[in-house]
Amino acid sequence: MSRAIRVGIVGAGIGGVALARALRLRGIDAHLFERAAAFGEIGAGVQMTPNAAKVLQALGVGEGLERIGFLPEAMVGRNWEDARELFRTPLKEVCPRLFGAGFYHVHRADLHAVLCEGIPADRVRFNVHCTGVTQDEDRAVAHFADGTRFEADLIVGADGIHSPVRDSLWGKTDARFTGHMCWRALVPVEQHPLPFVSPDASFWMGPKAHIVTYYVKGGAAVNIVAVNESADWVAESWTEPSTREELLAAYAGWHPNIVQLFERTDTSQIFKWGLFDRDPMAQWSQGRVTLLGDAAHPMLPFLSQGAAMAIEDAYVLAAALAHFGADQDAALRAYEAERLPRTARVQLEARERGRTYHLSTPEEQRERDLAFQKQQASNPNAVGIKAEWVYEYDATRCIERFDTEASLA
Repeated sequence: MSRAIRVGIVGAGIGGVALARALRLRGIDAHLFERAAAFGEIGAGVQMTPNAAKVLQALGVGEGLERIGFLPEAMVGRNWEDARELFRTPLKEVCPRLFGAGFYHVHRADLHAVLCEGIPADRVRFNVHCTGVTQDEDRAVAHFADGTRFEADLIVGADGIHSPVRDSLWGKTDARFTGHMCWRALVPVEQHPLPFVSPDASFWMGPKAHIVTYYVKGGAAVNIVAVNESADWVAESWTEPSTREELLAAYAGWHPNIVQLFERTDTSQIFKWGLFDRDPMAQWSQGRVTLLGDAAHPMLPFLSQGAAMAIEDAYVLAAALAHFGADQDAALRAYEAERLPRTARVQLEARERGRTYHLSTPEEQRERDLAFQKQQASNPNAVGIKAEWVYEYDATRCIERFDTEASLA
């Protein structure tokens, strides 16, 4: 690089701290700005699928991932009422061989803490609320509610689904309520596996609803994600409180294994939110400002790729900035060329999975389940949510693709 550049990152969630780490590893000065008073993450479990695990290894946190993660035996589809298996995709034994890395279940806060390790305190400002960005030919400026500002060569909006950075670039737009609401809860486990929670990523599929359960914290807790179709609007927030009674009532009549698990939830740790959808964007960057993670491509949770896509974004953006040096425009073009098609496909296919999981008539369910059986017979590694194309991708090879595209230009 002909000169050092300075990058300001608005938002210190998983995507923001992953970018800060990726930039530091490449010798690029990165400054984080976060609304919260300290590092930390709310939420519960998150799936670090092989595509994300490859990036985490490249960022130097592979050992940390092993320490905090749980390796599920398989991904299993189950009938909501009688628990019969609809499909079984092996994970623990086959993912390293097929996809180049393992498939991990982690607690979001644990993953965030691992990514934060080594970020200098003088490169982070807490308790600052970004109100927007401005820019000219030579610099970008992040503005904050306390009257302060930060000038940089590049400002990155990693500030989530309600991104002020995105709004500054493209104007404020409202998301569409999908008609789905989601609960998250965490159940501590003294001795695992519980007799009624298998050591898998279990997808329970029912009429107009589905539930995903899996172990996190090395098996010390079970994460619950429960999605139900609802005519009532629910806030787009991860911190809306709910109750055990509300959760149980929404899944009345489901298999006793689900009921037993829900009965163990702690009401103080049950949250709900509405699922809102946005179409893929055609462009993320404008001048010296760009977007990353949910600010660029908010994901419905049906492919479990929200955090994974942000981590991939972080690696590719850092690689592009280092590779193209002073030509920041070329770096941002390469970043978008690599990431826009992939994240758009994940967004749209996640939307489709929401329909498939919630088929309401017995006829539709039988047709889907028969298709699962046929897929199982032909290729058990591709059955179920059909995400092998997600897991095969390797963001750490993006520089090879940058060079190939440049040679073809």
